[in-house]
Amino acid sequence: MGLPPLPDPAVVLGTSASSWRDALRSVGDALVAAGSTTDAYTDAMIAMVEEHGAYIVISPGLAFAHARPGSSVLRDGLAVVTLAEPVVFGHPHNDPVSVVLGLAVAEVGTHLESIGAIANLFNDPTVTRRLAEATSADQIRSIMGVSTT
Repeated sequence: MGLPPLPDPAVVLGTSASSWRDALRSVGDALVAAGSTTDAYTDAMIAMVEEHGAYIVISPGLAFAHARPGSSVLRDGLAVVTLAEPVVFGHPHNDPVSVVLGLAVAEVGTHLESIGAIANLFNDPTVTRRLAEATSADQIRSIMGVSTT
């Protein structure tokens, strides 16, 4: 599967967030707008951080939000949100966050390929900065090597 497509509604650039919860709500709203999830998935992503801490901040400036597959996932989906001002998630080394990725997978076991693709993408230490500076959904898709459909 690799990375799911990234339609225009799943890309939100330069949004304001006053907290990590607001940042996750923005990426969750983008997944909902793209038809990938319901609002319950957003709540589940927030609950994961409340329960497990800021483990989703996987590298400097980058949060990778996700939750378990379930009825709140309508289809595999990817969303990217860039923040106008970075937000603190509580990670000891990788805060503050300026880019939030949201990933939803419909079936258990299919997420490993997507996670591997994300890991490979962010092996390039310039990717987070380039995403944060992007000015269009097309530019985001180009950086990430994904399509709209």
